[in-house]
Amino acid sequence: MLELFHQNPARSTQLSIQHDELFLDYSKNLVDENVMTALLDLANQSSLKTHTEAMFDGQPINTSEHKAALHPALRGKPEDNYHLNGVPVHEQVEQALKRVSSISEKIRQGRWLGSTGKAITDVIQLGVGGSELGPRIACQALQAYAHPNIKIHFVSNADGAEILSTVKGLNAETTLIIIASKSFTTEETMLNARSALSWLESSLGLSDAQSTTHVFGVTANVENARSFGIAAPQILEFEEWVGGRYSLWSSIGLCISISIGYDNFKAMLSGARDMDIHFRTAPFESNMPVILALLGIWYNNFLNAQTIAIIPYCERLTLLPAYLQQLDMESNGKSISLNDQPLDYATAPILWGQTGTDGQHAFFQLLHQGSHLVPIDFIAAINDPLSNRTHHRFLLNNLLAQAAALMTGKKGKNTPAHKVYPGNKPSNMLLMNELSPKNFGALIALYEHKVFVQGSIWNINSYDQWGVELGKQMTRELMSDDSLGIEAFDSSTQQLSKYIHHHTQPSTD
Repeated sequence: MLELFHQNPARSTQLSIQHDELFLDYSKNLVDENVMTALLDLANQSSLKTHTEAMFDGQPINTSEHKAALHPALRGKPEDNYHLNGVPVHEQVEQALKRVSSISEKIRQGRWLGSTGKAITDVIQLGVGGSELGPRIACQALQAYAHPNIKIHFVSNADGAEILSTVKGLNAETTLIIIASKSFTTEETMLNARSALSWLESSLGLSDAQSTTHVFGVTANVENARSFGIAAPQILEFEEWVGGRYSLWSSIGLCISISIGYDNFKAMLSGARDMDIHFRTAPFESNMPVILALLGIWYNNFLNAQTIAIIPYCERLTLLPAYLQQLDMESNGKSISLNDQPLDYATAPILWGQTGTDGQHAFFQLLHQGSHLVPIDFIAAINDPLSNRTHHRFLLNNLLAQAAALMTGKKGKNTPAHKVYPGNKPSNMLLMNELSPKNFGALIALYEHKVFVQGSIWNINSYDQWGVELGKQMTRELMSDDSLGIEAFDSSTQQLSKYIHHHTQPSTD
């Protein structure tokens, strides 16, 4: 890389892209002009262009489930003309957003009251996967805009310690519970919901707490929510064509709107829409999602890198690696093509990461001197109103220094071997002016489209997730009261089940 910079002093300018308040410098990558030309040729020779238009046109690109993946419509405007089976969808999206606006503003203004007439001070979002990760990262990232008197809590894991410890410190009179599940049958979510409702009922002397003003349901299956007992005015719907990991833009984002206010929620949608337009209209060579995707394919498929690190230099983006793990690996962790044929090439890399500077004191040793090739996305906000100049200057200079050190390394005749830094380690640098709602929306949409581009070029379905089903099925079999069920399992599982049963203490339920 250093030689490429010496040969071309304009390299950093030529290998960078500006989109609104996002700036990508990808000059610190193991690519030259020939490589980039070949990668762009690959994109042009693939089905990317037709696949992109199919997505935006509402065609069923989720081929295994015969569904559209029309999540850009959730942040669209009437002039975008999104439609499904020839029917415009903007009006139904707008109606859902109006309900999000009305309800969230009532809660924020203290006009939504619990069963004892008190205003809401705490909101518990019960969901898992996209129903939890998306809203959670948005609320954490945008905490600078949060309501000062309303706290949002998230519970996703089936581990009872999580829900029980969460409610233990709350006042049931002023707590609102949002049950977020696309099907309204998600087992972890419904298990947590029953525990939360039991707490409400015992604390407030209620029966059928799900029908009170303490509970909302957000779902694509309204009938299941009604059957569960949630009052119709407290059921918010989103459409079947909204995938879980793409749902924070929908009614699933009710808790986001409660936290940061509907105007800021709309700004988040606006930033994502602007990225949609950029992705759909910019030439591949100046298209931010396409360039990120092609660089990822270069390392994954041609340089045999099996991993990518996401390193945000912003504590409020702590959850970004976890969010992108689901977005990327659940979408593209496939080994079968769209034609149902086994693939003979790698797809999604293993994605991981942590915030800087914490990561510098953990795994950066491996990044600098280890034997693995690990491409990195560094992400930061240039301005941070929650910090101060001393802290933020130190943070950003660490960011710049790490990227530079990884590339340049350190060698010398008299340098002891253990102090040699080989350098030539690749990274992208993604900067935003500030972590605002608009820029956060653009950031998340950027990675959505990157994942889409890679899935298109790999010729896989990025919108199903059948890999999660077998474990669910086997859990249900183990939970069955049929004692013969365990005999269908392998001897190791049988032994472990017996061991657990033998050492299980009497129930405290």
